[in-house]
Amino acid sequence: MQELRPNASEVTSAAALQQMVDSLGEAGGRIVLPAMELEMDRGIALGPNVELVGQGRSTVLRKAPGRIYPLAGYHNYGMRDIPLIFTDGLEPGMTVAIRDNVAGCFGETFARITWVDSPWVGLDRGLESDYHADQNPVLVTAFPLIYGLDVAHVAVRGLTLDGNLPAQPAGIGACRGAALYFLRSHHVTVDDVVIADFAGEGIGFQMCSHLTFTRCQAVRNSGNGFHPGAGSTAVRFEGCRAEGNGAAGFFFCVRANHITVSGCDFIDNAGPGISIGTRDSHNLIEACRVTGNGGPGILFRETRRPVAMTHVAVRGCEIRHNVQRSGVGEVAVLGDAHAVALEGNLIVGSDRAGTAGVFVAPTATDIWLADNQIAHCFPSVAADPASLAASDPVSKCGVETVQPVDFRHLGVVAGPT
Repeated sequence: MQELRPNASEVTSAAALQQMVDSLGEAGGRIVLPAMELEMDRGIALGPNVELVGQGRSTVLRKAPGRIYPLAGYHNYGMRDIPLIFTDGLEPGMTVAIRDNVAGCFGETFARITWVDSPWVGLDRGLESDYHADQNPVLVTAFPLIYGLDVAHVAVRGLTLDGNLPAQPAGIGACRGAALYFLRSHHVTVDDVVIADFAGEGIGFQMCSHLTFTRCQAVRNSGNGFHPGAGSTAVRFEGCRAEGNGAAGFFFCVRANHITVSGCDFIDNAGPGISIGTRDSHNLIEACRVTGNGGPGILFRETRRPVAMTHVAVRGCEIRHNVQRSGVGEVAVLGDAHAVALEGNLIVGSDRAGTAGVFVAPTATDIWLADNQIAHCFPSVAADPASLAASDPVSKCGVETVQPVDFRHLGVVAGPT
């Protein structure tokens, strides 16, 4: 494997670091960064088979102050350029996001600037939406600090990503970005990465498979700490921590499945500690500590059949003193959730009237409660007996149980190799 070990004087800009990554080509290789602090005016795009390694807390990639550029007017889907009122400070190679008040989520565009011919700016991909003149269309210098699009066999280790939140007038949306972000990628390893103060999500990925995150921290980000989304399959989080984020500590998005979350901490986040929703199935949460969050410690969101969450197990967790801002229980099972197991958990409330240890909506079914210790909650369990199961209904949950058929929604018959 090719290995580059630049010194700090050789990594003087994000552009220089990107050139090093690009120099590895399709064969890839390893880049070992020294102890350093680097201001990022653009995100680093990982190529296939690339491993980016730092020196832990001593290697800091810090986002440059952000800027907002209003569009000069309407511009349409698919175009690889965009008209701005002014272009000062923009240059080829920088990464940006484009959106308006209507087009968000996957309608937001994340792109790299290819040319600047004021008032026009070229992009390396087509716009993801029409952007309307009466809906505040803008280009913002918001971007993932490290990202991979359609890559495989990549790794990120021992880095600190500083989002420089006070200097960001706008962030990037959760579907198109996060401080560390992957799209349609597989066999990704992330270890010992700290993400702090980012305007958006900490770690996010969409339509990915076979990812492993160990010893990662997401703290004080404006969005969710960790966000697996859009059908991502066969993922493990182990020994990770999400603390003080502006939304959920861990947000299972649409059809995130066969995911194991083990030995992780979710502390003092503004929303739920862990949030589970639409089509999120066959997931395992075990031996986690969920404490002091604004919403329920674990929330099964209000989702209806046929896309309600199913075959989810929560086992051996400590769930304490949550529901600081809103919610009906330390664990809240809402909507049409079914085939859910809560087993061997310690659930401790704060003696607030009306906050249950486990709240189960009447519409939920096959909810199995076994060997949970519940204290300082009233009531301990709020559930219609008809919603409860007599035995464990959950089968094949967690990354270890994934089968080739479980990848069909990603366009492959079997999981990528």
